Amino acid sequence: GDAARAVRIAGAEPVRLWHGDPALHGVDAVVLPGGFSYGDYLRCGAIARFAPVMESIVDAARGGMPVLGICNGFQILCEAHLLPGALTRNQHLHFRNRDQVLRIEAVGTAWTNTFQSGQEVLIPVKNGEGCYVADPVTLDRLEAEGRVVARYIGGNPNGSQRDIAAITNEAGNVVGIMPHPEHAVEELTGPSLDGLGFFTSVLKHLVGAPA
Repeated sequence: GDAARAVRIAGAEPVRLWHGDPALHGVDAVVLPGGFSYGDYLRCGAIARFAPVMESIVDAARGGMPVLGICNGFQILCEAHLLPGALTRNQHLHFRNRDQVLRIEAVGTAWTNTFQSGQEVLIPVKNGEGCYVADPVTLDRLEAEGRVVARYIGGNPNGSQRDIAAITNEAGNVVGIMPHPEHAVEELTGPSLDGLGFFTSVLKHLVGAPA
């Protein structure tokens, strides 16, 4: 519901997709929201990765459709192999809920093109298994290819390797982010309006995309 509200505030029309229905119903982009799919049993996102709708999302993403995975959505994208690495238990073994400063590092993606490189944003983080891990070769490749989208600054809330808060695929259409940009889109409820840029970015991307 929060993700749909953020989409609406950004100026788009949210369409709710059902996990058991493989149809994407003509959407132009997909947001996999945060939450606790299947109670986080087995591994976070491991069961949701096999939902009928995910097969369609994987195919669409590989065809260039913008896909944003937030928190549990990030975990699902990794489990579906649309993004490398994995999200594991926070190193301190506690759930972390706080407003977190991030530095945006990759602004060429479908979801970050309205930001400035190096821009600092304030977005809530709310996770118990948000520690991003990958083998050294993968981490080096993400760095070399400019695919680290955002890093934690002013303290790492979960122990993520290299302070990674968000990454993208090679094409830049798929982004996974552990903090919650949909919870920073209104003055009344968010610590800032900084999260709105993720949703306005994809609209800018879609408008500029070839028909």
